[in-house]
Amino acid sequence: MKTITQLHEIDKPRERLYKYGLSALKNYELIAILLGSGVKGKDVIKLSREIEKFFNSNFETMDLETLLKIHGLGKAKASQIISAIELSKRYLIDTQHYKISSAKDVYDELNPYKNKQQEYFLSLYLDGANNLIETKVITIGTLNQSLVHPREVFSHAIEKRCASIIVAHNHPSGILKPSSEDITVTQRLKEAGQILGIELLDHIIFTKDDFISLKEEGVL
Repeated sequence: MKTITQLHEIDKPRERLYKYGLSALKNYELIAILLGSGVKGKDVIKLSREIEKFFNSNFETMDLETLLKIHGLGKAKASQIISAIELSKRYLIDTQHYKISSAKDVYDELNPYKNKQQEYFLSLYLDGANNLIETKVITIGTLNQSLVHPREVFSHAIEKRCASIIVAHNHPSGILKPSSEDITVTQRLKEAGQILGIELLDHIIFTKDDFISLKEEGVL
C-alpha cells in the first residue's frame, strides 16, 4: 500500500476529485480529503483506511469517544469526522423526519388534538436541526403546575437526547388568550430547560380553528 507521498500527483485523492468527480473516489479517499493531513506516524491515507474500517462496523453507533479509540487520531480531526457524519444524518439520512420551522408547522402536527373536549398538554421533541423526533402527550386535564411538572416534560427529552422542545396545549373553549397559569407553566419550563441545556423554543395554544405562539406574544 502506497503512502500519500508515494502517490503520483494525479493519484492523490484531492486531485482525483478535481479530475474525475466524487463518484470515482473510494470511501477512504473521501475521508482523506476531509482530514486534509495525517498525524505523527501515520499519513492521511493510512489514517483514512483505519477510519474506513471503523465505519464499516461502527457507523450507526459512531460517536466522538469511539473515534478517539483510533490510535493517533486527536480530538480536532475526530471532531471533523463526527461533524461530517452528523451533517450527513441531518441532510440525507433524516429526510423522513418532519422539520419544525414555524408555529404553523406545530399546529399542523397537532391536528389529531384540535377537536378534543379536554385539555391536552403535549411536548414536541426536536433534534439539533429542528427535526421532530416525537410528539408526546404529557397530561390530560386542566392545565396547572402540579400536572405539568418540568420532570414530566424533560425526562423524555433527556432520554431521547433532544436539543430542544416545543410544548403545546389546546383550549376546548375556543378562547386563545393565555391564562395566568399558562404563563406560569411556560416560565417554569423555560427555566428548567435553561438549567438542563434543552431549550424551550415555544408554547403553542391552539383551538380547532386557530393558534397563538407564546414566543410571538413575548412570554418566552
